[in-house]
Parts: sequence; structure tokens; C-alpha cells
Amino acid sequence: MSTQDELPPFNQDGVPGKYTQPPNPDWSFSQTLAEKSSGAAWLEGEKQGWTVVDAETESPGNLYKLMISGIIPRPIGFVSTLSEKNEHNLAPFSWFNMISHNPPTVTISCTHSGRPHDTTLNIKATKEFTVNIISEPFVNLANFTSVDAPPGHSEWPGSGLTMAPSISVKPPRVKESAFSVECELYHFLELSPPGSQEVTQAIIIGLVKKIHVRNDVLNEKGTIDPAVFRPVSRLGDVSFAQLGDAFRIPREQWTKVGEEILEAETKKEH
Repeated sequence: MSTQDELPPFNQDGVPGKYTQPPNPDWSFSQTLAEKSSGAAWLEGEKQGWTVVDAETESPGNLYKLMISGIIPRPIGFVSTLSEKNEHNLAPFSWFNMISHNPPTVTISCTHSGRPHDTTLNIKATKEFTVNIISEPFVNLANFTSVDAPPGHSEWPGSGLTMAPSISVKPPRVKESAFSVECELYHFLELSPPGSQEVTQAIIIGLVKKIHVRNDVLNEKGTIDPAVFRPVSRLGDVSFAQLGDAFRIPREQWTKVGEEILEAETKKEH
């Protein structure tokens, strides 16, 4: 992989989120991937076969590298917490996602690397946190907070980011983030490998109490405009990704196309 100095500069003026046609706009029911030229090219890769990894015997380190490079892109939850001593902590987690809108909940997963993460300890103790979404302009600042600082040392000053007051919880949100949620602890689960008592992971579910959205990222429908929002995601190793072009594929409704689907399936059988 090239060193940073050998890479082209980041495209600051690029406008992400342009909509295009889907990869196979003329696909029809029951049509196989091999029937499309683009699909046939993809299927050529099958000739090289598969590698099967036994997760029961593979080392955790190798599983980590493989899984974070294969389960991509991952949204990043930028989590702000307070300890019982009012010590601030700020850290990014790419094992993060929304669970439900009713009740509005999000989840983060924290690894125990010899000791629980400060984020885990703080949420378990105070039952409050905020999650902030990282956008391109401040990704370097946010990434700084992944530094392995000693317990109790706040990442805020070194990051250059700004605390903004929350309403329903004590931990501040990140002012630079255009989308933040205030959360109360809804469920806390510790994971151990089968047959072991060692806790290796904590799964935290937060109940969303307040949502903060910067007005300039809202569109006329009251939803987020991704081209303005410019969120970043995580890939494998220390790689990030910016938002690219998008495409829409409507969900089919059986009441409208059910007969057409059945007809296509029947033709395929014969």
C-alpha cells in the first residue's frame, strides 16, 4: 500500500451523493446474474474458488482482520461519555448502527482489550452517552480520539473538537457533528467466547432521547441530504471511505406484480 505522501490529495470539492441508475436497470423477474454481461464478469471470479475459514479454530486476531475488511462499509458512532468523576471521554466505534425507530435505539459494541474501554465503564456507571456522526471535514480530528490514552485522560482537548451541551443527558455532543443523538442506556450485554468466562465484548443499546440535526443538512422532506452531510464510513485496517454516488431500487409489491412474478418463475422452470 502506498504511503500517505505518495497518494493524491483528498478531493475537497467533490460532491457526493449524485444519483445514477442501478447497475442492472433492465433486470426482470427470475433473470439470473449470468444472463447479464456485468453479472457474467462478476461470476468469473468463482473460478478461483472459495476460502473457508473455521471461526471456531481461527485466532481472534485473524478473524478481526478478515471480518472488518469484509463487513463494509460500516457507519461510525462517535461516542461521548462522562465518568462518575465527571471525566470526559470521546471515542469512535465502527461497530455501531441503528436498531429500531420504535423505540428509537442505537447500538455500539466495545472490545475489551485487556480491560474494559472507558466508554464501556462510563456508560455502565452513568447510563448516559451521546452518539455523533462524523463528516469528512473533521474526520482527522475525530480519528485522533482513537489514541490509546491512559484511563481517565480526556481526548477532547487534543482533538480540537468542541463540546456542545446536551438536553436530556450530561455527556456533551460534538458541536462539529451535523447529526447527534442523546441516549440513555437501554440494555447492556457482555459477551464471552463459548466455553470461556472471559468477557471480550460489551454490547450497548441506547434509547434515543433527543436528536440534534443541523438545519443545512435537512432537505425539504425533513430528511438528511447525504451530499451536504458527507458522512464517512470505515473499511478494513485504518481505511475510511467517503460517500459515493447513489441509486434507488424500489421495493416490489406483490399485490401489483405477483402474477408477473409467478409467470416468470413458471417460464424459468420450463
